[in-house]
Amino acid sequence: MTPTKSSPYGSWKSPITSDLIVSASYALGDLAAEKEDLYWVESRPSEGGRYVIIRRRPGAKDEEMTPAPFNARTRVHEYGGAAYVPAAGTIYFSNFSDNRIYRQIGTSAPEPLTAPGALRYADLVIDHARNRIICICEDHSKPDREPVNSIVAVSLDAGSVPITLAAGADFYSNPRISPDRKWLAWLSWNHPNLPWDGTELWVGQIGADGLISNPSLIAGGSAESIFQPEWSEDGVLYFVSDRTGWWNIYRLTGSKVEPVTQREVEFGAPQWVFGTSTYAFVENDQIVCAYADRGMWHLALLDTNTREVREIVSDYTEIRSVRSASGKALLCAGSPTEPLSIVSLDVKSGTLNVLRRSSTVQVDPGYLSMPQSIEFPTENGLTAYGLYYPPRNKDFHGPVDQRPPLIVMSHGGPTAAASSALSLSVQYWTSRGFAVLDVNYGGSTGYGRSYRERLNGEWGVVDVDDCLNGAKFLAAQGQVDPNRLIIRGGSAGGYTTLAALTFRDGFKAGASYYGISDLEALEKEGHKFESRYSHSLVAPYPQGRDLYIRRSPIHYTDRLSCPIILFQGLEDKVVPPNQAEMMYTAVKAKGLPVAYVPFEGEQHGFRKAENIKRSLDCELYFYSRIFGFDLADDVDPVDIENLPESPG
Repeated sequence: MTPTKSSPYGSWKSPITSDLIVSASYALGDLAAEKEDLYWVESRPSEGGRYVIIRRRPGAKDEEMTPAPFNARTRVHEYGGAAYVPAAGTIYFSNFSDNRIYRQIGTSAPEPLTAPGALRYADLVIDHARNRIICICEDHSKPDREPVNSIVAVSLDAGSVPITLAAGADFYSNPRISPDRKWLAWLSWNHPNLPWDGTELWVGQIGADGLISNPSLIAGGSAESIFQPEWSEDGVLYFVSDRTGWWNIYRLTGSKVEPVTQREVEFGAPQWVFGTSTYAFVENDQIVCAYADRGMWHLALLDTNTREVREIVSDYTEIRSVRSASGKALLCAGSPTEPLSIVSLDVKSGTLNVLRRSSTVQVDPGYLSMPQSIEFPTENGLTAYGLYYPPRNKDFHGPVDQRPPLIVMSHGGPTAAASSALSLSVQYWTSRGFAVLDVNYGGSTGYGRSYRERLNGEWGVVDVDDCLNGAKFLAAQGQVDPNRLIIRGGSAGGYTTLAALTFRDGFKAGASYYGISDLEALEKEGHKFESRYSHSLVAPYPQGRDLYIRRSPIHYTDRLSCPIILFQGLEDKVVPPNQAEMMYTAVKAKGLPVAYVPFEGEQHGFRKAENIKRSLDCELYFYSRIFGFDLADDVDPVDIENLPESPG
């Protein structure tokens, strides 16, 4: 065995470069099946983040179905999802650039079904009996009001005008047609709720005229989150509810709702995008399901007769988008050693096969850090959670008298969770000598409703305290350098980053990706889906305006005392660019080291390969100048204002 070389943390040479990360990586999701044909969507960083539908037929090579420049993506709720549906060899999809629904027969050129304009479509399902699509419609035709959401029917004949089936609520999702084609189930909810706060499950009869009559409320309300309604083959309606404080599976039997699972785990997930799915029927009495237990996902088989949940042994700890086809289950899954991948499960044998990986990059395990699930004490005698990655590189070790710098990652959402799937973006840091702590702060999912609600009224407090306490916990154990604590995050995680650097002492540098600096500006300028989000996270507005001011880093830059780098997409509609620009101007005026890296053409979350690469390298360069260590590779520099001549 070759001995390792001693080198300062941060300066280790790593094969996991930014070029490698973007060279052959895709975001995978939106699984679908049509008989034996499988479909999924790939986001291509090398093509500016274009969403491409892939088809796999038995015994055939994967086919790229979406011809350039078409982009199978929707902006309903801004975050989109479920932008296509296959049917008998034909694909119907929403095109990102013009919001129109297109029909693509086989590999022929797509042709539009809907007219150009201000209507957006998502969550498409085929109503075969009536030759139409039923889907969610979001109307942006009147700029002086917020968009109007509804459930509509769109004829499969070109040039049709959408017919409204359900309207009046602020939001809709999950239209699902019963097997006998007589009933439609759907979810709706109203401001100020988001779908993980409270939703309603409705069922209505589809009349001879195709319209919905006698709608009936089945479950849910302002304080009960209903998730993923699905019909079994024999016409029983199943769904997930958190009425006990945990997302469990229920069903409607006659007029009675009964639990199918009763466990203190999470069979649901936050519905940030359409099409989110954690279970699927593989037989009439068998459900393949995924559940989160203390932040880690498990795969199981549920017998709907006995209600027995039998775990399926696998290494997967991150599971999304569960579907079924021809007696098999399909899922998007990953593990600490496997990136998120399209996986098939043979239910009878328990065999799992990888169909497509989100990255074709092969990395020597000697450069990979395995996450350690940790618990640590936080404020008010409570416990918080995180995934800790120690630095690892088979060629290097740190000096005996040093401890590694720690990067604390604050995930977005904030109603979301850290992923345990292999992320080369995390390994980019650990293979260079950084330790990483990915924090599941109070407000994260995977730990029950009460943990999720810790953040209610406390955004900018609980999340910040948990991130700082996680860093202090590792420093007290001697695992990291208390003088080189870094925090980074994107979107809501960017807000946590800015708040931590502004309102707490402890972190010595930070990186904010499209982060929020002004909560009041976000409240005034945000899009409809999240327009009341901060009412539960902070306070009702404008009544609670003073609290918005007190929690906004932009108003307290005099308290910020460490360097920061900010990244921003200039077409971001979720967190407008002026948020980062205001912060940059204020920090620069204070005389602190600061860098601002804007990207033309990027929206919320970076999708272009060159920008993903540039942001990683800029961030690494920034830390090297702030903490005074040499880089193993040449990296294009970034302009840093107020940088002392002798950094470190």
